[in-house]
Formats: sequence, C-alpha cells, structure tokens
Amino acid sequence: MPRSLRIQYPGATYHVMARGNRREAIFRDERDSQAFLDRLGTACQRTGWEIRAFVLMGNHYHLVVHTPEANLVDGMRWLQNAYTRYFNTRHRGWGRVFGDRYKAVLVEEAVSFGGRGTARGDYLTTLIDYVHLNPARAGLIRPGKKRSLLEYPWSSLARVYAVAPSKRSEWMDVATGLALAQCRDTVAGRRQYVCRLDERAKQDRAAAAGADESEIEGQTLNSTLRRGWYWGSEAFREWLLEKAGDRAESNPDFRISSLGRDHAEMSAEDLVVQGCCELGLDPETELRRVNYGDYRRMGIAWAIAKRTTVSQDWIAERLGMKSRQNVSQQVRRFDQMPPRNLPKALRQWKRKWTITD
Repeated sequence: MPRSLRIQYPGATYHVMARGNRREAIFRDERDSQAFLDRLGTACQRTGWEIRAFVLMGNHYHLVVHTPEANLVDGMRWLQNAYTRYFNTRHRGWGRVFGDRYKAVLVEEAVSFGGRGTARGDYLTTLIDYVHLNPARAGLIRPGKKRSLLEYPWSSLARVYAVAPSKRSEWMDVATGLALAQCRDTVAGRRQYVCRLDERAKQDRAAAAGADESEIEGQTLNSTLRRGWYWGSEAFREWLLEKAGDRAESNPDFRISSLGRDHAEMSAEDLVVQGCCELGLDPETELRRVNYGDYRRMGIAWAIAKRTTVSQDWIAERLGMKSRQNVSQQVRRFDQMPPRNLPKALRQWKRKWTITD
C-alpha cells in the first residue's frame, strides 16, 4: 500500500482512525482506555490540538482533530509511540501495537477557500455524529426507551459533551460541535444534543446507525474513510490539491494514491483547458468531434501523457479518442514528429511542454 501524502496546514481538521495490529485489541480494559486519553491530552498540550470528538472501540479509535498549527504528523507520531510504550510495558508485549499507518482524512469546515467558494458545516456535523454513533453502529448500545448512547463511557459524548464545562478537559472543543447542532452549552442544550443522537441511532439502526446514510453531494463518509483522503465539497478538494503542490509530484507513493490520482486529473484538466485555448478548440463542443488525425487533439493528449500520471484510459475518455491503444499511438506519433512539420501554434505548444531536465 502506498504511504499517502499528509497535507498539513494551520487550521486543518482531520478524521483520524487507527486499528490494532492484526485487528487485535488496543484497549483491553478501562485502564488502557484511560491511559490512551491521558496521552491524547498530553499530545494536545504539546501540539495545541483541539479534539472535537473521539470514541475508543476496543481494537480501534476515531478522533476528530483540529490542528491550529501544521503538526498532525508530529503529534500522531508522539501519541502512538507513547501509547505503544505504555501498552507493551503493561501487557509484557513487544513490537507494533497499531497496524497499518493511521488514516487521516481532511475535513471541510465552514470557511472560505480563497475564491473557490465557501464551505458549509454539513461535513463536520456529519462526521462528529458518525463518531458518536459508533457504539450503536457496533451493537454495543441499542438506544431505546430506557437506553442511551451515554451508557458507552469511552466517547466524547458521555465524557465531555454531556457534562458541565468545569468537568471537561481543556483540550476538548465542545463549542464547535454544539453550535453546529444548534444546541446551547446549558443543561437543557446538552440534553437536547444527546436526545438528538439517541433518536438518530434508533431511526438508523437498520442502516448500521447511519454509517451508510452519511452522504453529502453523492459522497458517503463510510467510503471516504475506507478509500478517500478528504471529506468535503469539490471546492475544498481543489483547494487541497493546490496545497499539495510540487511536493506531491516528487513523491512516488503519492502518484498511486487516491490523492495522487485526483491531483493528476486536476492537472490533466488544466492542460485540456490550456490546450484548447492556445490551439483554437472549444473544449465543450469541438474537442471530442475533431478528425481522427487532428494534430491539436494529438498535441493535447501528448502533453497530458508527458506531464501527468493519469491513465491512457482517462485521456481516451476525456478527449474522445477510441482507446488507450489509440492514445499510445497518437502520443508516440506526435512525440516523433519534427517541429518544422507542425503549424506555429503546435510548435510553440510542443516546445512549452517538452521535458528537458
């Protein structure tokens, strides 16, 4: 599996999840769970993190982490190493406690993306609900007339959201979650927040406590956690890809990750737009209808193949070419063509995108 590139920036929020090695338990009893929370608190003190939600689930955990500074990687390295040392010492073990590299999905918040649009709070609200609903989703709690998610002691719902401010850890950010749910930080408001989640768990029990229903604009939170790298809108995605920048292209693992594929497709789409503009094609009405041997489309396909990592299938589909074999043939043909045989605009285009380093 490729090691995905971590995009870090001040003010980022992440959905972090890690499992035990071979899916074994990482919290064997209450002492382990408390030890992890103690070390999470220390990590927050060292990094300035704010935790907006958490749940500890036996063989894995979920965190919603806000990072005022760009330091998720450093903080997670310290947290997991510190807990591994504790766990191995207490249980007389050795080696890895956690399995694959922790998952960190970037989450859209209600902020502006520098001209690309403004975010809604739906994504963060849905994520915090998802984290708090995990015990019901796993069948550990079945909210009913006399049962509540508060019965599960190792989530931020029971330990933080439902208690008075004086009893909360300083590193917990409850204000954001309550505000997004339109609940006040009062006894009545906190009760309203818990009742809202209990009702959601009861209604969605047949759909795994809402895990498969957490969908916004066609994107499900469950699939994002398994395969994706961001939880947000298209504007948020494009903003993040720009942040990845040149670091991404120089990272070989990045190029085969889901983030890398998105970055490559964004770069390829930019080349389509530039090529159509400079070579006199309308990308919506003419590009896919030009003649088979049109040098302009051939030149755009060549530039995409040279400068991005998208597949030839992607190029064939986007440019209206017959197949990946056709793309390969036309790219090779354009590459071998002497510049003097090309019209001026295409000579300039080829010179612009020829790799000389």
